[in-house]
Amino acid sequence: MVGPMTTKLLDLVLPVRCVGCRTNGRLWCESCATEFGGPSPVRRPTISAGPPAYALAGYRGPARDAVLAYKERGRRELAQPLGVAVAKALPWVPEARPGPDGVWWLVPAPSRRRTSRLRGGEHMTNLARWCATELARSGHGVAVAPVLELAPSATDSVGLDPTARAANLAGRVRLRPRAAPPRGSPVVLLDDVITTGATAAACHQVLTAAGLEVTAIVALTSTD
Repeated sequence: MVGPMTTKLLDLVLPVRCVGCRTNGRLWCESCATEFGGPSPVRRPTISAGPPAYALAGYRGPARDAVLAYKERGRRELAQPLGVAVAKALPWVPEARPGPDGVWWLVPAPSRRRTSRLRGGEHMTNLARWCATELARSGHGVAVAPVLELAPSATDSVGLDPTARAANLAGRVRLRPRAAPPRGSPVVLLDDVITTGATAAACHQVLTAAGLEVTAIVALTSTD
């Protein structure tokens, strides 16, 4: 597995290449950045009864490469451009809105603790913070609430079918014992990939039980 330290060492001896088109010079070039556009609706049976879900790109091509490089291959520098992409899209999500005090609450989907430690921290929390920074520059009040966590018994969901994914997460998404948004606050759930929708559904259930209103689910990508 390539970790953040190994990646930094490789950068000292190899030219930086765009993770999308493999050209030299930048980790994520302006051309590939256009892969993430306005929010497109995502429909899955698992989340059909919940808030609307959106993705900024399909899970293919440069967009997929960027997500994999960021999530799996230690390219934590991508948190900034990916966070900026989400910040640009959020105002165009019809259901997303700030609370009565004007604050947008962003809740990142959780990662497994062991995986996060190996990969340099919780990737969606880091992305959400860059998203918040960009929204604040545009004059929005915004706060990141990393209040969700996965129980250690939750396993990697890669390769699981929809039923197995749901069973893997059942009762294993938990609310962290830390300050959460005020009860009744509208929140936006942020994720990297919507596949079956099991993660989003489990997160929505926990947040709703905590008295929060999940107005929308916004992901970087979604599978076909």
